[in-house]
Amino acid sequence: THPEPKYGLAVVGLNRPDRVLAKGGARAGDALILTKPLGSGAVTTALKRGTAGADDVRAAVDSMARLNAGAARILAAAGADVHAMTDVTGFGLAGHGHEMAVQSGLALRFRTADLPVLPGALVCLEAGARPGGARRNAEHYGRFARVADGVDPLRVDLAYDPQTSGGLLAAVDPGAIERVLAAFTEAGEPVWRIGEAVAGDAGGLILD
Repeated sequence: THPEPKYGLAVVGLNRPDRVLAKGGARAGDALILTKPLGSGAVTTALKRGTAGADDVRAAVDSMARLNAGAARILAAAGADVHAMTDVTGFGLAGHGHEMAVQSGLALRFRTADLPVLPGALVCLEAGARPGGARRNAEHYGRFARVADGVDPLRVDLAYDPQTSGGLLAAVDPGAIERVLAAFTEAGEPVWRIGEAVAGDAGGLILD
C-alpha cells in the first residue's frame, strides 16, 4: 500500500507520418524554446516535506494542469520550420535534451540564466528539496554535460529536475524563430527562448 494514489493511461490513435515532429532532426543554429517553466519536482518534493509555500504550490499545480495542446498546435502550424520536438518530463530538461541531441547528431547549449523557473523552485532546491529522480538524472546525464565557469549550481540542478506534465522543448529554424515566438504571444501561450543547437559531440549538453 502507498498513501498516494497511482494510475496509468494508454493512448491509441492515428497520425499522418508527414506531420509527426520527432526528437531527432535539430540542426546546428536552431533556436531552442521551452513552453513551461521548470522546477515542479523541487516544489512537489518540498510539498511532501511540508516546507512549500501555498502560492508556490498553486503556481506549480496551475502549470502542471495546463495542457500542451495550444503550444503543440502552434508548433505544428509552423510546419517545416520546427526541426525537432520532445516533451520534458521525468528525465528533466537535461535528459530529454540529451535524447534530442543524440538523435540529431549534435549538441545543445542551454543558457541557464534564461531557463524559466516556477515560483519558489530555486528556494526549494536551495533548501535541499531535490527529488531522487533529480539525483539519478544528474548521475546519468551529467557525464554528457559541460558546465561553464560561474554558472549558478542551483540552475544546473534545475536542468536535472524531473518534471510532471512539463512543457515542450523544440528546435526551431533561426530564420523563423521570431515568427514562431510571435505566434505564441498572439495565442497567449507562454514560451521562452533558452538556447541553441550547436555542432558538437552527439548528445552533448552545454550549460552556460
